[in-house]
Amino acid sequence: MDPKNSYSDWIGRTETAQDNVDESRVAKMYATLNMTAPDSLMGRELPSLWHWMFFSAVVPFSELGNDGHPERGGFLPPVDLARRMWAGGRLEFTRPLVVGRAIRRESTIKNIVSKSGWSGEMVFVTVAHQILDEDGVLIDEEHDIVYRDLVSGDAPSAKFKTADELSDFSKEVSPDPVTLFRYSALTFNGHRIHYDRKYCLEEEGYPGLVFHGPLTATYLARLLLSQNEDLFLTGFQFRAVKPLFDTHNFMTHGKGQGAGAYNLWATDHQGHIAMEARATCKA
Repeated sequence: MDPKNSYSDWIGRTETAQDNVDESRVAKMYATLNMTAPDSLMGRELPSLWHWMFFSAVVPFSELGNDGHPERGGFLPPVDLARRMWAGGRLEFTRPLVVGRAIRRESTIKNIVSKSGWSGEMVFVTVAHQILDEDGVLIDEEHDIVYRDLVSGDAPSAKFKTADELSDFSKEVSPDPVTLFRYSALTFNGHRIHYDRKYCLEEEGYPGLVFHGPLTATYLARLLLSQNEDLFLTGFQFRAVKPLFDTHNFMTHGKGQGAGAYNLWATDHQGHIAMEARATCKA
């Protein structure tokens, strides 16, 4: 099946969403990430990648699939593969979001591509987002969604790589189930792989709860910006390589490349790379 033919009607589709950078959700994100919120949030700049808690799809329970995601179809194509995951993305930051401001997101399905990997057939959907406030563009983003089938027990094992460079700075992360639950709640993400352990073990074949891909990226950006509070993130691109689970702690790493560029990566308890990222900053 050629997705470009099967789903050609979805390429170019657009959608607009409205939201507000409200104090309540921002305070809750500080708490979710175990950070102390400023005494006053109104008018403050939002930390990088926290915009993912806005513009959540709101659908009634009756319109959810068994995995907790909204049923296929609508804005995104009805790809008939069991797993849907956030594979990565590319972002350019013009200005930070500001607490108290109204924002909107204009989204377009940019491309749909089919690939075959070690786990079988996969379909990649690229969605372009532009986030704006009353003064213009804040963020340009391309979001990669991957659909793939469940991996059978006799499928070949994936060969995961380890980092080929030593980090300049790093931090250990403890993937507590409460953090996963809170992040799911803040992003209104009903995907059961992040909070339903029985579902993860029995239906998906995972060893534990899955740590959110965008939350891993958020921890990588936080690691980088913690090195210098005066830095402003201008670009960020990331790719999920393998899932992380709540069964073990993991590490986030960073290494400077000069001229405001940094390589970032997350590794699991065995040292395998789970996510790769590259960031650019300016003072």
